Amino acid sequence: MKWIVTVIALFVSVVSSAQIEIIQYSAEFVKSNEISLKSFRYETKTLYMSKAQDKFKKLDIEYIPTIILFYNGEEVYRLESGISLKLPENSIDLIENEIEEIIESKF
Repeated sequence: MKWIVTVIALFVSVVSSAQIEIIQYSAEFVKSNEISLKSFRYETKTLYMSKAQDKFKKLDIEYIPTIILFYNGEEVYRLESGISLKLPENSIDLIENEIEEIIESKF
């Protein structure tokens, strides 16, 4: 029983110490093509081109919407809409899979 409690405590401490951030880069005219980031328990935000143009340039955002997953401040995964201006139907699953890989790599 102590072993299970220890493993759970270790897992929680590793996950909570990880700096995972999910940012959606978009524009007002494609708002209907964005996905909701509310299902993620990590830090999330949506930035719009009209208000954060410098960040779009710095990260070389070519398509909107684009979602970037950051881990400890470094980009680890990018999901782009492409010329269709629509993210893949399974966007949330793709992001969750990447987060699982980050967490699993800690062990």
